[in-house]
Amino acid sequence: MLALARFRKTLSYYFTDPVVKVLARTPVTPNFLTFFSLILATGAAALIVRGNLLAGGFVVLVAGFLDMLDGALARRTDRVTRFGAILDSTLDRLAEGVVLLGILYFYTDEGSTSGILLTGAVLLTSLLVSYIKSRAEAASIKCTVGIFTRPERIIVLSLGLLINQLEIALSVIAAFSLFTAGQRLFYVWRQIKKGK
Repeated sequence: MLALARFRKTLSYYFTDPVVKVLARTPVTPNFLTFFSLILATGAAALIVRGNLLAGGFVVLVAGFLDMLDGALARRTDRVTRFGAILDSTLDRLAEGVVLLGILYFYTDEGSTSGILLTGAVLLTSLLVSYIKSRAEAASIKCTVGIFTRPERIIVLSLGLLINQLEIALSVIAAFSLFTAGQRLFYVWRQIKKGK
């Protein structure tokens, strides 16, 4: 599981590093990227509410990419702060929730019970993945394990919107997020057991 986290980090580096090198020479700050990513996610939710899933999927993807850049930019420009990390994590949850609320509204308007239930399941399971990580870190346990973290959720959701297969995407996200929550909980349990 830790090998997967390292692979994810390496892959992220190759995608973000060229852009971060350019951004580091500009006045753009990590917090600006964090807030702009949230604004884009809100825009994506508005597009989804109006039924424009293709454009919404594209904006979700762009917002997700910008979210990957803020931490990398903070590290490159030596602006890493504890508050910045908490702000980033908080706004990430907010951005994810806003997009899911947009999808929930879309399915409510469509009268799709299955879509509403799937969106609710994604909202619960994705927040559970993040919550376990947060609680683990509060207990001084680094918890980056899991096969389906935020970047994977963003990619699958974007694809579902782009190719108009949103219910399939939501099903995949809900199932794998629940599995990832289980992975993280088991990992934390093992770490605590080792420490005794």
